[in-house]
Amino acid sequence: MTPDVWLPIPPDDIEGLPEGLNYRYWNGAEDFPADPAQCAFYVVPYMKPPGLGQRPLPEMGNVEVVQTLSAGTDHVEPGMRHLRPGVLLCNARGVHEASTGELTLTLILASLRGVPDFVRAQDRGEWLGGFRPALADKNVLIVGYGSIGAAIEDRLAPFELARVARVARSERTTARGKVHPLTELPTMLPEADVVIVSTPLTEATRHLVDADFLARMKDGALLVNVARGAVVDTKALLAELETGRITAALDVTDPEPLPREHPLWRAPGVLISPHVGGPTSAFLPRAKRLLVDQLRRYVNREPLRNVILTTGATRA
Repeated sequence: MTPDVWLPIPPDDIEGLPEGLNYRYWNGAEDFPADPAQCAFYVVPYMKPPGLGQRPLPEMGNVEVVQTLSAGTDHVEPGMRHLRPGVLLCNARGVHEASTGELTLTLILASLRGVPDFVRAQDRGEWLGGFRPALADKNVLIVGYGSIGAAIEDRLAPFELARVARVARSERTTARGKVHPLTELPTMLPEADVVIVSTPLTEATRHLVDADFLARMKDGALLVNVARGAVVDTKALLAELETGRITAALDVTDPEPLPREHPLWRAPGVLISPHVGGPTSAFLPRAKRLLVDQLRRYVNREPLRNVILTTGATRA
């Protein structure tokens, strides 16, 4: 029997898909396109409510690969427990680096240079001058140095920074310099003018940015979160923002979407964008290239890229 592949992009819109597979289009509609039990390769719909992508998983008894189109997989992992051992979960490494890197720079520059204040002043017809902080000569700390963290540093390179420091789960050396282990984070936070959080959401990183983390940040520092909302303890962040000691630029929040009456909307010194790090014009061509490459590897029984975990085994 020809294996089924469920795609959230119409197959006719993806050039170069390998032959020998039966492509089904499903982007979260109420009705499934076919029997989930026949699906061998499942591509999770992108930018949908968390539970929607998990909905067919309990019925996918023969699935071999679950592929997300997001860098994070926390919205899918709970549903993986329904699957038999040996199923691969792959993320979209290589798809979102450009877009997320751009937004990170946008949030930093807009926050430091006071762009939200200028927009509000424009609405009032007010000429709002004055000195603002520059990104030049600042110390920047990137917490979470995977492909997105590296892409952010690539885009920071022309801005005449004093220093870029890097922190990840484990210590290593990259072309740009040393990546420090998380254990060294407490001693590095007080030196940073801008702290960028780009780590995946796991049990180890949930509320990584807690009251202690925030207290160690220097006065006047900017926190930028382009990871997941739950990496930051929202209550602890609100307490710091209310003092005016630090500022924040957030593409993600906890909860999300942020309710209309949530105090984070009105906290001083915060800039919020509605989780738009990934969905840009750069997404679709990169997503299509990833899917073609992964499906060719699948057909040829070659190792897949971006394997995050295998059911019944240790997380990658």
